Amino acid sequence: MHRRSPFSNIVIVNDPTIVVAGATGNLGGRIVRALVERGATVKALVREGAKREKLERLEALRVTIASVDWRDASQVTAACLGASCVVSALAGLRDVIVDLQTVLLDAAIKARVPRFIPSDYSIDFTKLQPGENRNLDLRRDFHKRLDQASIRATTIFNGAFADMLIGRMPLILFKLRRVLYWGNEDQRMDFTTIDDTAVFTASAALDPSTPRFLRIAGDQRTARELAAVASETTGKEFRLFRAGSLLMLDTLIRIARAVTPGEKKLYPAWQGMQYMRNMFDGRAKLEPLDNDRYPGIRWRTARDVLSGRQLK
Repeated sequence: MHRRSPFSNIVIVNDPTIVVAGATGNLGGRIVRALVERGATVKALVREGAKREKLERLEALRVTIASVDWRDASQVTAACLGASCVVSALAGLRDVIVDLQTVLLDAAIKARVPRFIPSDYSIDFTKLQPGENRNLDLRRDFHKRLDQASIRATTIFNGAFADMLIGRMPLILFKLRRVLYWGNEDQRMDFTTIDDTAVFTASAALDPSTPRFLRIAGDQRTARELAAVASETTGKEFRLFRAGSLLMLDTLIRIARAVTPGEKKLYPAWQGMQYMRNMFDGRAKLEPLDNDRYPGIRWRTARDVLSGRQLK
């Protein structure tokens, strides 16, 4: 039996089940919602002992919830049985991105799931050298296992989450009315909202013909352009602020990591600095883009994100 999703040109075959690991998280929960909206049968893979309010949000979407003990590989395998794709939205350090995802990968293979989408959702770290970004190095380490596995994998690169432009990403300094940059103010960077990343991921999970890598960007902006957008959306003039060269940023990262190691934290200050360094460097720029692969997605731009914020 075949039917066509009302949201794209995807043909849904025999009501496939999509397993989503990390479904109680921010991105994972949005992927689940996007899948449900596209008519998929979804099984949310959650840890035993997950908080009740998080489970209630999933129950409201009427998805199947599989509570598993990640130490028991047989439970994870059983939860993956009958799935057409396993989507990982797990977040964490080595114990999660490498170790836990390996358990999930092995379970998907044993359950004979044909496709796997790892928890990457980042800039294109394949263009970077090991040691440049701690969190992306973990994904690179997992890829070594993934690329040797007997399963079709698809990585989704989305640049930085555009939502962070009004969050903790120190690019747009609203109180100072400045846009901070390192190196070149005309270096173009990739931004995609969490919602758009989730929608595209859901579409890819339902698409049996995805390639190894897919690249998306809801918007591509330079620091100079971000200053113009911030000025337009707030009615206040934003100016550029050059913090220094990329070489200076490298030095600051080394100092920050030595003074405040934070190796057991997911997002220590120096980790964010590493990500900014990679974006301003330009090597991890996403091209070519696959935005047009699934028609119907309305990509939210930096202007859309900033328009939703009231300047204090």
